[in-house]
Amino acid sequence: MRIIGGKYRGRVLAAFDGEAVRPTADRVKESLFNILALRFSGARVLDLFAGSGALGLESLSRGAAEVVFNDKSKDSLAILRKNLRTLKIDEGKEAKVYNVDAQAYLDYERRPFDIIFIDPPYALEVGVRAVQKIAKSGLLADGGVLVLERDVPFEGEMDGLEKYDERRYGRTILTFFRPKVREEA
Repeated sequence: MRIIGGKYRGRVLAAFDGEAVRPTADRVKESLFNILALRFSGARVLDLFAGSGALGLESLSRGAAEVVFNDKSKDSLAILRKNLRTLKIDEGKEAKVYNVDAQAYLDYERRPFDIIFIDPPYALEVGVRAVQKIAKSGLLADGGVLVLERDVPFEGEMDGLEKYDERRYGRTILTFFRPKVREEA
């Protein structure tokens, strides 16, 4: 696993051994970051199911001002912190790390994000529940984008958010949301 663009380009990241954790494949990550390329400069980013931190670290490499990493697994956060040290990224300044359940974190947070990554374990529906909570809470800034990574397409509507794109990369499906434009009466 490596950083694919920006100031840390080519740096190798620590990853998990075995099959227990599924990091976003480099090919998917490269496509995702090409789609979002112009959004990172000065952005506030949330990596809600951070794992090793690959998506958030790539965001920092490409110019994000702040990334909030959250994962309920202490093992995941140990690898994330190792990657922060490797890249000499200051935890507490440009990177904030939380070790709580995703729903609990979303209850706590009040400031909106420009970019939100939701990449939970595929077998769980926690990703859709997180998107629903974000839609109701207004945590996605005007003009922001939320990316949900799963192995099935997103079906249905989401109050407060508009699904505007969906792309398949092998087993991985990326669904892109933005705040719904409120029509004036």
